[in-house]
Amino acid sequence: MTELTLHQLKELYEIDDYLWIEETVKLLKEKRFDELDLENLIEELEDLGSEKRHKVESLLKQIICHLLLLEYWDTEYERNYRHWRSEVFNFRDQLNGRITTNFYQYLEENVTKIYQKARKYVQLKSGLDTFPQDCPYTLQQLLDEDWLPKK
Repeated sequence: MTELTLHQLKELYEIDDYLWIEETVKLLKEKRFDELDLENLIEELEDLGSEKRHKVESLLKQIICHLLLLEYWDTEYERNYRHWRSEVFNFRDQLNGRITTNFYQYLEENVTKIYQKARKYVQLKSGLDTFPQDCPYTLQQLLDEDWLPKK
């Protein structure tokens, strides 16, 4: 692609954001910082951070959901416990691959809010109202690939 002006780069962002990313990476690699579309670059970086934070939150929610199902949904336990355990393993594996010090701190600060969402989901799924009001698991337990609640 030919060199773009800043105005053309801004227009490209509205038309083809993937091509805009390719052009922006090229400018960064060539250290042509004065030609960058900073407004949209900042927006994209903020969105990227939000998406990553949402992903780790979603994975933790899934871990909590499946641990609650394992521990409290007795009538479905025999039929589903292998699936629920494998889901816990899978979500932990994904989360532990993404966790950073910053994300760990974020999860620690928000585990109560995430638990409430998970609790609501498993209540709707199971029809049960026997799940604890407060999260019965520590963040360390939730992330520990070998830990499961006692049945």
